[in-house]
Amino acid sequence: MRGHFRIYPSGNPGVQIVEAASHHQFARHTHDQYGIGVIHQGAQKSISGRGMVEAGPGHLITVNPGEVHDGIPIGEAGRSWRMIYFDPEIIQLVENDMREDVASIMEFTEPASINALAAKQFQHLFNALTSPNCQPLLQDEMLIDLLSQTQKNTREQKHMPSAIRIIKQLIDDEPTATLTLADLAKASGLSRFQVLRSFATATGFTPHSYLMQRRADLARRMILQGAALAETAAASGFSDQSHMNRVFVHKYGISPGIYAASVI
Repeated sequence: MRGHFRIYPSGNPGVQIVEAASHHQFARHTHDQYGIGVIHQGAQKSISGRGMVEAGPGHLITVNPGEVHDGIPIGEAGRSWRMIYFDPEIIQLVENDMREDVASIMEFTEPASINALAAKQFQHLFNALTSPNCQPLLQDEMLIDLLSQTQKNTREQKHMPSAIRIIKQLIDDEPTATLTLADLAKASGLSRFQVLRSFATATGFTPHSYLMQRRADLARRMILQGAALAETAAASGFSDQSHMNRVFVHKYGISPGIYAASVI
């Protein structure tokens, strides 16, 4: 299986459409979007916020924003997959419509599952989103149909200590800021030791690792908007372009240059 990575053009702000094949072992990372997709060939295993899972051909795979997960191919053949990523606001609007007056936070509850109908609906939505002639009304209908199949239950957001939420929000709001443990301790009312240990326990990352995740997310969005790589590295808070490259490859499995060239 030859490796490739392709980002399809999307007329929908907040929607990213990806097709990939890879032998890459993805380290622990997060996405700032909801993701839903289908494995086409090969198989992989991963540890997610919802436990250890394995997925093979035909499996529907999902990820929630901020969910820590990795991805390791099973066997030497690698695996290929298609994914659609949605900004949280898009999915939450659909969730609000489906739940009507019941306030809830949308969360995929199954990281991998065999659901032939949902896989078929995903492929229809993928085709619609990559077609220049598909109408927005039809795309909206397909997304609601797909989510109604994949999201049978909604769970409340997991409890996070208020001090950790303050730290996380501080990083989320300004990922390019130069921060120290003392800054985070002062903002949260914790000691530096408590910040380090408590944040890692609650999020799965040290504060620095989480900051790098958020900077990589910012870089990815800038690249999709056509920003030059050197400009992106400086504007997203990295010390230089090689630093951005290392973090980007660690998270996404490809370099920023290849990512930029994959946008068609």
